[in-house]
Amino acid sequence: MTPRRPTRLFTLFASLLAWTTVLFAASSVQASDDSPISKLVEAWLSSPHGNYHSPSFIYWNKEGEVPKNCATCHSETGFLDFLGADGSAAGSIEKPGVINSPIGCASCHTEAAHALDAVRFPSGTEVGGLGSSATCTVCHQGRQSGASVTKAVGTLGEDEVSGELSFINIHYAVAAATMHGADTASGYHYPGKTYAGRFQHVPSANSCVACHDPHTTKVAEDSCMTCHRGVETIRDIRMRHADYDGDGDIKEGVHGEIGTLHEQLYAAIRAYGDAVLGAPIGYHKDRHPYFFGDTNEDGVIGDEEAVRDNAYRAWTPRLMKAAYNYQVVMKDPAGYVHNPAYLLQLLYDSLESLSSAVEIDMAQFSRP
Repeated sequence: MTPRRPTRLFTLFASLLAWTTVLFAASSVQASDDSPISKLVEAWLSSPHGNYHSPSFIYWNKEGEVPKNCATCHSETGFLDFLGADGSAAGSIEKPGVINSPIGCASCHTEAAHALDAVRFPSGTEVGGLGSSATCTVCHQGRQSGASVTKAVGTLGEDEVSGELSFINIHYAVAAATMHGADTASGYHYPGKTYAGRFQHVPSANSCVACHDPHTTKVAEDSCMTCHRGVETIRDIRMRHADYDGDGDIKEGVHGEIGTLHEQLYAAIRAYGDAVLGAPIGYHKDRHPYFFGDTNEDGVIGDEEAVRDNAYRAWTPRLMKAAYNYQVVMKDPAGYVHNPAYLLQLLYDSLESLSSAVEIDMAQFSRP
């Protein structure tokens, strides 16, 4: 006899039962501080995954449910649905997610989650052998890839403005996308260029949970200093010694190299908007769709400019590719750890492309 699929009511009940267990344990933390489960719950409650007030989990409250295309990563019920842990087909979402349902114990501590070893990226590439990093990869891979940009620009000329183009956002917290680099082609890859693949660290620091506490998500920075001696913070670490950003400082960490090159790319994007298109462009890191018309041409997008009606519209393929890569780097603040060579390559190539249209001294930069 074919097993009966759990109903939505049953799934909701199971989720509520799991949360009741978690909250009961949380309420007992002070009474049993030495209890292992209490410590784990306390750690989880301090993490982004357990933040009940995060927009990641409350954005859809007014709608009463999390849409299916967002549910996997923005509700526990959606994640269980994606895994097939609720009796549904694995790898797809059958129903909207339940609101106010952060990623909790039942998300990762299921048979389906423990068995997950391969994840498909937005580029269509499936990566296997992920082990304990698989569940993390599901939600930290972004939702777009360089292929999305290639498809959008089609056969348009590089500097041809098209009203059909709009900014493509890779999404947020894209650590897995950065880490796998060329293997999953999450950034836009310029033709004729080669890109760094999966960043391989030492075996003891080569997975998500090897560096991040699985419950607090905090990085175990002290373990980095075991090998990387002579630095004060992990941002000071560098394994390559070229001056990639052209500022003359080869003692700064690779974080600084990426940061300055990122700033150079933003300046080039703005110069292109001004000189080539006659349509000033600016970026606001907290407002979708991020790129807006710089109406007062002061180089800063204020809150009054960062509105949907002022979304930037003078897109060309050249500008779209550079802006997409700019966002890829922006949306992984720890990319200097996850795959620094890949990010430096995306930034350099984007600048090089823009230099065909605006004056940029590429001789000062270096590509790894």
